[in-house]
Amino acid sequence: MFPPRRIVCLTEETVETLYLLGEDARIVGVSGFALRPPQVRREKPRVSAFTSADIEGILALDPDLVFTYSDMQADIAAQLIRRGVAVHAFNHADLAGIFAMMRMVGAMVGAPEKADALARGFEERLAAAPAPTGRRPRVFFEEWYEPIIAGSRWVSQLIEAAGGTDVCAEKARHKGGKERIVTPEEVVAAAPDVIIGSWCGKKFVPKQVAARPGFAAVPAVQGGHLHEINSTLILQPGPAALTDGFDALRRIIAGFPEGERQT
Repeated sequence: MFPPRRIVCLTEETVETLYLLGEDARIVGVSGFALRPPQVRREKPRVSAFTSADIEGILALDPDLVFTYSDMQADIAAQLIRRGVAVHAFNHADLAGIFAMMRMVGAMVGAPEKADALARGFEERLAAAPAPTGRRPRVFFEEWYEPIIAGSRWVSQLIEAAGGTDVCAEKARHKGGKERIVTPEEVVAAAPDVIIGSWCGKKFVPKQVAARPGFAAVPAVQGGHLHEINSTLILQPGPAALTDGFDALRRIIAGFPEGERQT
């Protein structure tokens, strides 16, 4: 059926995109991690985590389209496809991919113009961010702590747009978390001015980071520049990262002392 009337979204970014497009009436089920906008938790039934899902519960909703994300939901997608459900799997990992996802979701629900306007608005918002003054702070972003996993490509790009320099930009080009694992020694050698933690559902513990071998010599630790961004804001490759996540990065980077930018 086109456009689909009953959509299940198994990750947060497509949920928020449909709400922003004014097409949320089409959503009949969401991920348990969907928090944006706030009303989604009372309006839509939760049918999945990230790597697991209530297949029978999804089928009971009689969806004509299910949105999934990445290879980590491949098994869920395969089960639904075998049961005759139409599935679209997004696999974006950079800013261009986020904007493309928005436009594709809009096109799939018959709202391409609204989706293009939405994506362009976010593109312009990022482009309008003030240029940094002085030296760009060197930023290390970690999305997990054991092993240490550096940030994804979209996070790396947002750090740059916010006025910082991602010390793990090369690692960020890899989609998979395993390829983005870094050792404490690599972080020490990168000498970041700022460390930002977003531990995927867990509270960031600066003291734990500072206690790693060799980290006493890291400028970020010496200067006390260890910060947290809630993972729900930055680790979702969609509207949240482009708004609240980006704004949090900007505040942290703008707050890096001018005196230390000159060194």
